[in-house]
Amino acid sequence: MKKITFILLLFVSFASCQKEESKSIFFEDQFDGTSLNMNSWNYELGDGCPELCGWGNNEKQTYIEENISVKDGKLIIKATKGADTYYSGKITTKNKVEFKYGTVEVRAKLPQGKGIWPAIWMLGNDIDQKGWPLCGEIDIMEYVGKAPNEIHTTLHTADSFGQSENTKVTTHKEIEEGFHIYKSIWSKKSIEFFIDNERVYTFSPETKNNKTWPFDKPFYVILNMAIGGNFGGPEVDESIFPQEFIIDYITIY
Repeated sequence: MKKITFILLLFVSFASCQKEESKSIFFEDQFDGTSLNMNSWNYELGDGCPELCGWGNNEKQTYIEENISVKDGKLIIKATKGADTYYSGKITTKNKVEFKYGTVEVRAKLPQGKGIWPAIWMLGNDIDQKGWPLCGEIDIMEYVGKAPNEIHTTLHTADSFGQSENTKVTTHKEIEEGFHIYKSIWSKKSIEFFIDNERVYTFSPETKNNKTWPFDKPFYVILNMAIGGNFGGPEVDESIFPQEFIIDYITIY
């Protein structure tokens, strides 16, 4: 029996190693150095005007390049308050790093305070042709400071968008403390969401068509921190600034 058990354990160990070796990295950014890698990222600047003022959500911030920094192996997205304007940062991989199916993993530390709205999300690369929500949206992580201890994972499609039915709110009492891992596994059959490697939500509609499943084409990644807005809330606590949304790494398998 001991010999059989040993052989079984050896086989399981070998299979596990083979599985790990087969998981190839498509894209990775450890945010080493002192500046953003512009071969992979774009700055999204301004307040969305005139085409999409408030970025479609009545958000209060203006995105500026100065509120994005890379330091000590971390990406820092900072939210600040000027005399009469809120400032923050937003970056995307549009037209530079786009992919169809895979695993996205991000280790990040959340900001805190009423009015803060950091997010890790993705949009279909045909947004300029089809618009939103036909392009599809995958929200891997959204957090709003007005609702402590809650993480939102949501899908926006032509069938369900805005106040989407395809969503899950996960309560995590220690989510504001330290870094946590936010992950999404996207295949042709389903999209799964994880917090610290614990699965919290799976989206897999029985009927997959243009209205329910716009997730069969390349998407790109967005990292940002909005302020206020329809989801962040109309009230912003001005005493909280500055706040930092800190990303340790992003890996796409």
